[in-house]
Formats: sequence, C-alpha cells, structure tokens
Amino acid sequence: MKSVKNYAAAVLIVVGAVAAAKAQQSEMSFFVTSVNPGKGAELGGLEGADAYCQKLASEAGASAKTWRAYLSQSATGAMQAVNARDRIGKGPWKNAKGEVIAKDVDDLHKDPNINKQTALDEKGNPVKGRGDSPNEHDILTGTQPDGTAFAAGDKDMTCGNWTKGGEGSAIVGHHDRMGLDESAPAKSWNSSHGTSGCGMQALRSTGGAGLFYCFATN
Repeated sequence: MKSVKNYAAAVLIVVGAVAAAKAQQSEMSFFVTSVNPGKGAELGGLEGADAYCQKLASEAGASAKTWRAYLSQSATGAMQAVNARDRIGKGPWKNAKGEVIAKDVDDLHKDPNINKQTALDEKGNPVKGRGDSPNEHDILTGTQPDGTAFAAGDKDMTCGNWTKGGEGSAIVGHHDRMGLDESAPAKSWNSSHGTSGCGMQALRSTGGAGLFYCFATN
C-alpha cells in the first residue's frame, strides 16, 4: 500500500513539473530557433522567417502570441530597409524558463541578459556555443549593433534579404557573447561578423547552424 502511495505521489510531482514547464513556455516571449528550416540563410524572406518562428512557438505551446524573427532587411531595388529592432514589439521578453532577457527595446540593445545560459531554444534547451562540439553560436541577424539595417551598398549583409542559400553573406551575432577561443574578446549578441556564405556548409564553417532569434510582439 505504501509503495502505491509513493508511486502516486511521484506521478503527481511529475505532472506538476510538466504543468509548470508548459505554463512557463506559454509565457515565453523569446527564443533561439532549435534548428534551421533546412536551406541555410534562405528563409523565404522576413515573411518566411516569421512563419517559422510562429511554427516553432506553436509547437512549444506559445501559439497565442504573434512571433517575429529578429532580422533586418536591406534596402535594395523595390525593397525598403527594415530594422530588426522595429519589428519585435516593445517587451519585456522572457525565455522558456521565465528569465527576463530585456525589459524593452533600448535595454535589449544596451546590455541584455543574453548569454549561453539564458539564450534558450523554444523547448527550453541551451544552444551550443563556445566549448561545445560543434560550436553553433553564430545567430543570423543581418543587423548593426543598435538593431538597425545596414545602409544599401555592394556588400551583402543579409544573404539577399534572406532569400539566398548559396553565395553571399550575412551578419551574425553570438548568443553566448564569446569569441572562438578564450583569448578572443567577447562578441555582440546581434552583430559579431559576416558569414562565408549562405548555405548550411558555409554557415557551419564560421561556427553556426543557421539559427535565429524569435521575439513575441505581444
């Protein structure tokens, strides 16, 4: 009889933990994508990237919110520049464990609580960074440190506004805010360096996996 009671108590504890985890994820308003959609930096433009954020959030139990990818778009041809900072709402934003990432847009672009411990994916799992194999800390942004798009020019900063999966380049940040080794200086979470190309192999060669940040706008 005692073993049955102990088993029932254990079940209740597990159920309670699962319920608590789901409640936290329903309040989640920030995450790093757990996996690339499959074509490197070819995300289907901003619209395709937003839809992917929404898909992952819905699968994680946060479908009630409107999700946007933290990506900038450069002015080119008929396309107008779009700033990543202007498309993600006002904040505050929390990760899947309920930890506050930033209280507002200004806080996000000054000294946000984004690091290897807090920049979790939509499932609440850490993302591989420096010290892990493979290192996947390159996060696609196409953005300047202040969250604005780069000025129009000859150099590609957004893999053709997120439509190229081959040649080109995109600016990435480091979610762990670290360099490639211990002697390297700390890097920006949203604007560290460019990639060597736009396909998955090229993204991996500089320490990435084609991941990007997603923020809830409400």
